[in-house]
Amino acid sequence: MSELKFPEWQTPYLEALVETDQWKLVERVDLAEMAILSRLEAIQSSSDRAEKQAIEDALSGLSVLKTETVKFKRSQSQPVSPSQYRVN
Repeated sequence: MSELKFPEWQTPYLEALVETDQWKLVERVDLAEMAILSRLEAIQSSSDRAEKQAIEDALSGLSVLKTETVKFKRSQSQPVSPSQYRVN
């Protein structure tokens, strides 16, 4: 990952993209989002359009991952219905 143009936030973003463990993915998405938003705030008045575009793209990607993590969180916290206890 040393060839990244913006490693400060791209490293946690890419780590979130490749995470396969759903439990770890939740944390990685949060970390990536914090890093990206922090960097976006830091360059708010900058004219570096390339990085801003890369951040917009990354935030779009994180949006998809966040949707998946929300689905996972919900599936883990839903109560078990009585029908799931039946033995056939």
